[in-house]
Amino acid sequence: MLVLKTAHLKGLDQFMAGLRQRNPHETEFHQAVEEVVESVMPWYLQHEEYRKARILERVVEPDRVLSFRVTWETDDGDIEVNRGWRIQFNHTLGPYKGGLRFHPTVDQSVLKFLAFEQIFKNSLTGLPMGGAKGGANFEPKGRSDREVMRFCQSFMSELHRHIGEDVDIPAGDIGVGSREISYLFAQYMRMQNRWAGVITGKSLAYGGSAVRTEATGYGCVYFCENMLNHVGSSLSGKTVAISGSGNVAIYAAEKALQMGAKVVTLSDSGGFVFIKDGLNEAQLKFVRQLKEQRRGRISEFAERYKAVEFHPSARPWGVNCQIAMPCATQNELDAKDAKTLCGNGVMAVSEGANMPLTAEAAHLFAERKVLHAPGKASNAGGVAVSGLEQSQNSQRISWPREEVDRRLQTIMFEIHQQCIQHGAEIGHVDYVTGANIAGFKKVADTMLAYGVV
Repeated sequence: MLVLKTAHLKGLDQFMAGLRQRNPHETEFHQAVEEVVESVMPWYLQHEEYRKARILERVVEPDRVLSFRVTWETDDGDIEVNRGWRIQFNHTLGPYKGGLRFHPTVDQSVLKFLAFEQIFKNSLTGLPMGGAKGGANFEPKGRSDREVMRFCQSFMSELHRHIGEDVDIPAGDIGVGSREISYLFAQYMRMQNRWAGVITGKSLAYGGSAVRTEATGYGCVYFCENMLNHVGSSLSGKTVAISGSGNVAIYAAEKALQMGAKVVTLSDSGGFVFIKDGLNEAQLKFVRQLKEQRRGRISEFAERYKAVEFHPSARPWGVNCQIAMPCATQNELDAKDAKTLCGNGVMAVSEGANMPLTAEAAHLFAERKVLHAPGKASNAGGVAVSGLEQSQNSQRISWPREEVDRRLQTIMFEIHQQCIQHGAEIGHVDYVTGANIAGFKKVADTMLAYGVV
């Protein structure tokens, strides 16, 4: 056992040293790869066929990295220049699939990390989808609708030549909601002179799927419920701290309330709100309008409801809770936060965002045997329903809401079963290891079958 552990650590160190040398300064990408390789390496070393085919070395190299200029005009007639990307990482299991993110922090490292995670997330869903991600260092906040439209049109004028319903199907992500998807899709049709299911997250009026808006948040809650059920518990009666107040957080809160939980926090970049008595339906409706229609700040929620406390420039992880759902952004929950949560008796952490935990926080939860669902498992609901939207578009049909939600619940249950199969330990399930091995194995087996390509 000691020899195997030593070989594992040596193999991990050597592999990561080479990756960092080939991809300098891409810290988010390094973190995402190390989290997977750390889990997979002991299992990988026991399979000579994978090592001989150098599957690990191949899977961390993207198929292609597309970078392009996005030039557009403001309402005042000024010319702005941004950079756009599409990282087509791996299409072993199907057409590339992954969201577009518009945010000033977007760069090649962030998108490579997201695209790499997407490979295994998509693998876990069981649907035929490869991994990709894209976006631009553009900030939609504070821009008029017409400025956003012009930016999206310019962005798609380049992207359209690299995507297609059987090639690469983008979706939304941070900064890319229904407004942006509409502009992008319309420009694609203008450039291609045809209607195709080439973007998901569309409105129901023109080919979208029921439950797509809610899917990531709902899926996060469904996965958490599966984890709790596995240890003889449930969300009913539990206190839940949620970070974020965007699409994922809002619908995670909605589904948690429906399942009998008490949601006590939401947040944005300005701070968090503490809802001592628990979020209610009227308050949730106000938050949805605040964020989805007015694009306001979470501090306005506390101004509207005097019993709600606003904590500026702070994160919600110091609030007593049994369940934590980080649904905002990457690395939002660090080792200090993890220690606080453990000290307050947290039972489970279900990630709604992509890589919201630092490596140190994830290690601490593993040491304390806290149920910890990594994003590639627990936030796979969004891409799962995107895959179902693709299926409906291909067949030119539309499934009712109940049918899509039933399929989503089934997919999240099956992802949970895969995590148990590959992550079961004596008296505990290591969900991080289980998700990583399950997602990786399917991709690795298919790459072996294809030969050297």
